[in-house]
Amino acid sequence: MGFLAAPSADVDERAIIGDGSKIWHLAQVREDAQVGRDCVIGRGAYIGAGARLGDNCKVQNYALVYEPASLADGVFVGPAAVLTNDTYPRAINPDGSLKGGDDWEHVGVRVERGASIGARAVCVAPVVIGAWATVAAGAVVVKDVPAHALVVGVPARQVGWVGRAGRPLAREGEAWVCPATGQRYETVGDTIRELEA
Repeated sequence: MGFLAAPSADVDERAIIGDGSKIWHLAQVREDAQVGRDCVIGRGAYIGAGARLGDNCKVQNYALVYEPASLADGVFVGPAAVLTNDTYPRAINPDGSLKGGDDWEHVGVRVERGASIGARAVCVAPVVIGAWATVAAGAVVVKDVPAHALVVGVPARQVGWVGRAGRPLAREGEAWVCPATGQRYETVGDTIRELEA
């Protein structure tokens, strides 16, 4: 079956691209990157050397996923979002010499299953975005985001919970309920978990 790449896409021959994936115009997928099955890499998006994407991921136009980022299955990265990889960025060393590849420590952003990162959001490595969490458009994430959390602002702060459908959960007595699916959740300390039907 293979994958589809637009003629202007730059896909390194050492990258591993899963069946059914689509890589659109001007996107770049660097060496040793792994892109799972049925992914969509939008126009002008960048997937760094050695970055890992699971199946069914969407990386929208002009999003930047710097190595060693790791995205689980079903992750959404919105237009122009950035996943950074350098905690202390500098162009030069203290002696004024230009930094090279060995002059800094690569740190990554890990995004767990089904999570979404909104347009123009920035995730400052090293952070973990929990499963099914939502990072709002324009947010700047500087600390880990719990599973199912909804975070907004600069710096990002939690303002609620979201279900698998991405909709904010509504409080119903002691439980939380997804208005789209009816799935019920309960809080456990600073986390939330799905209840059995």
